[in-house]
Amino acid sequence: MSIQFWCVRAVHCVLLCLTTAFALPERSTDAADRPNIIWIMSDDMGFSDIGCYGSEIETPVLDGLADHGLRYTQFYNTARCCPTRASLLTGLYPHQAGIGHMMNDRGYDGYRGDLNRECVTIAEVLRPAGYRTYLSGKWHVTKNTRPKSHDDKHNWPLQRGFDRFYGTIHGAGSFFDPNTLTRDNEFISPASDSEYTPDQFPGGQYYYTDAIADHAVRFVREHRRDHDAKPFFMYVSFTAAHWPMHALENDIAKYKGRYDAGYDAIRKARYRRMIELGLIKPSSTELFPIEESAKETEHWDWDKRNMEVYAAMIDSMDRGIGRIVESLKTTDQLDNTVICFFQDNGGCAENYGRGGKPQPRQDTPSLEPLDAEYLQPDMQPKQTRDGYPVRTGKGVMAGGADTYIAYGRAWATVSNTPFRQYKHYTHEGGISTPLIVHWPDGLNRDGELEHTPGHLVDLMATAVDLAQADYPTTAHGGHAIKPMEGQSLVPTFRGQSIERDAIYWEHEGNRAIRQGDWKLVAKGARGQWELYNIANDRSEQNDLAQRFPDRVEAMAALWTAYAERANVLPLNPKPKKKQ
Repeated sequence: MSIQFWCVRAVHCVLLCLTTAFALPERSTDAADRPNIIWIMSDDMGFSDIGCYGSEIETPVLDGLADHGLRYTQFYNTARCCPTRASLLTGLYPHQAGIGHMMNDRGYDGYRGDLNRECVTIAEVLRPAGYRTYLSGKWHVTKNTRPKSHDDKHNWPLQRGFDRFYGTIHGAGSFFDPNTLTRDNEFISPASDSEYTPDQFPGGQYYYTDAIADHAVRFVREHRRDHDAKPFFMYVSFTAAHWPMHALENDIAKYKGRYDAGYDAIRKARYRRMIELGLIKPSSTELFPIEESAKETEHWDWDKRNMEVYAAMIDSMDRGIGRIVESLKTTDQLDNTVICFFQDNGGCAENYGRGGKPQPRQDTPSLEPLDAEYLQPDMQPKQTRDGYPVRTGKGVMAGGADTYIAYGRAWATVSNTPFRQYKHYTHEGGISTPLIVHWPDGLNRDGELEHTPGHLVDLMATAVDLAQADYPTTAHGGHAIKPMEGQSLVPTFRGQSIERDAIYWEHEGNRAIRQGDWKLVAKGARGQWELYNIANDRSEQNDLAQRFPDRVEAMAALWTAYAERANVLPLNPKPKKKQ
């Protein structure tokens, strides 16, 4: 490795040590001195999709947390679901944890599709420091979703440091009948679950968003009852608002007609609100046109319905977060709990379920009902539990369990207002996430904006800092553990700055580096580098690569050094062929 690489790493380590020393100069094992920590993550949502970031969608709980906490304006994810989860859980860039792409083995250490043994999860670090650890929601950091033995579960939550788990191992599925639904270490069926029964369903029927929130509430209450002497870490990983567009009818009805004005009008209104809130500046952003090919004309009523359902999914999630907050209040744990809300990637322009001829819903079920004990094996079920075929195609009105539709590129552009590109890409629309931090005992910056750039890779360092924990050098039977890549955000809680050399990205050949206000970004493994000054052009409309070739060369060299040390190369390798 180059001398330049080792110099950068040495500076990085020194800065990390200084930051940690500043934030928490005295180490204590007294639970009262250490906060509970809750990370809440949503799925496939854009930067402007919640109220306090400009949206018309009603999110009073998140807005309230922001009003009495911090909102970050330049926080980033990794542009895709499972790499983001690998990064936030381990404090490494995703390739270093083994998940540079998705859940398949592409023949290289950065692309194994499974958490490796050279990383530790936040739960594995905090549990030895005296924390109880809980997870409710989506896991999606292992390819072993159909284990044949207990050994195949080596990367399931309980095997990676969590004391309790309720959620899904796989990355997507029906909200009414999710596949790989698991309690602790065993698959369960939502229709035969004796621990979560219809009388407990807030909306009257099983709905995965409600189930995630309700189990988080259960963990909060049980912790208070059974483990009150310890602090806790809880990771709440919602699948809202990932496709399919599934929501309860009462929630959908609330948004009927809300999007009649169309894509452009909704996007302009969000842009104005974002400026009023101080999240962006008109001098450094612009509303470039939504591509006409992305807009629906013939099927407008159908696409309008997709956005109504999308809004209902977010509304439902916000109410679920409200139940978690209320459980903290009633158990007298809210004031000393750090709550962080963020998203796994930008708005999703994927076309899932939007092609082909629509099938009408039949008047009566045409298939045999499923047994209550039936474990759903499919991401897209073939039928509902009561016997209706699951339908896709333009014209199939989203919302119900017998539909499976994404909301499309035009609405994803609205979600990402005013940024460019979407999930998958490392332009701002793919990687920009809200970050809300709420901590009554530790923050005195109610309603303020924090403009310091940050990345999900910082969450491990932040948790270690808050918990006064020791990040290990070895684990898993003597494996050397890679050092944290992130910086603790705790100084920013106090209005202090943090220093770093750069932030890096790569996914599917899409790649970027941000150094100060400068960002170098490329689309695709063969794409040319583009250069933007984010302070002046966060919408990435004015490529400065030709004007500043020396800066392009220097930043590209830094990115290459990162790629070489972080298992990124080769770019976007093909999946490993099965023997």
